[in-house]
Order: sequence, then structure tokens, then C-alpha cells
Amino acid sequence: MRVYGVVGWKNAGKTGLMERLVTEITGRGFSVSTVKHAHHSFDVDHPGKDSFRHREAGASQVLLASRNRIALMHELRGAPEPSLEELLSQLAPVDLVLVEGYKRDAHPKIEAHRAVTGNPLISPDDPTIRAVASDTELLLDLPIFDLDDTAAIADFILAEVEL
Repeated sequence: MRVYGVVGWKNAGKTGLMERLVTEITGRGFSVSTVKHAHHSFDVDHPGKDSFRHREAGASQVLLASRNRIALMHELRGAPEPSLEELLSQLAPVDLVLVEGYKRDAHPKIEAHRAVTGNPLISPDDPTIRAVASDTELLLDLPIFDLDDTAAIADFILAEVEL
């Protein structure tokens, strides 16, 4: 499975870039799935709904299905967080999986960077970062893209994964 990541500090533009890349790459006829890492507890369910009540009652997994979508929720209940590799193995085959976060994993990545955040670049200390998408001029020994040049970033990623 071809995997490419988007990393960066908070408010660097990762999610917007991911959204634009999915639109751009699927518009070119490729199938894309995404994985998003959250550093905090999150919920895709709502109190009072049947699936929420199933989880609260102690179910390890709750599969919610309709003719439009399927959602599988897995409660870890103290078990370790699954690795990115384990999560990827659960996805249906696609042309490309775009991963937001998981900056410490070994897959190739592009760093999203916005000057206004004041955060340093991650790329100088991370050889898995192959390029930077930024809203400011940078001097690096890596390809640098305008953060809003989605087509050029998509071209780069697709070339990197040989699609």
C-alpha cells in the first residue's frame, strides 16, 4: 500500500492541505483513504444514541452501518494504541493512503508550515520529510512548495509514490 504523510505543528495547515490533496488526487482518478492521528480523546458518537449506549455498556467494538456508510468504533479500554502499521492493515486497498500526523513513523512525509505559528521546522531533524509546503520563503535542501499550490504538491507526492 502506498502511504504518504502530512505533518506539522498545530495550526500549520495540515488538515486543509489534506483536504485539498484528497480532492486533487481523487479528481485525477486515484482512490485515496486517509488516517488522522489525534493526540487526545475524541468521540464520533453522541450521548443518548444507540451506538453510544452500546459502548457505554462495555462493548469492545460497535459497528454502525447504513446504506451510505459504515463506522467501526473500537474501544481500547486501556490497551495500547495501535501502531500506524496495524491501522493501515485494516484499510481496504486503495491507490494511496494519506496520513495526517504520525510524524515519528518511517513513511515519507511533507511538512506543512505557516510562519504565523512561530514554530520551528520539523524537517531539519527528520529525514522522512521529503518536502515542505509553506506560506513563507524558506532556505532548505528540500523541495519547497507554496502551501496553497495543491496541484504541484499532489504532483510531487504522486511522483514519490510512483503513481
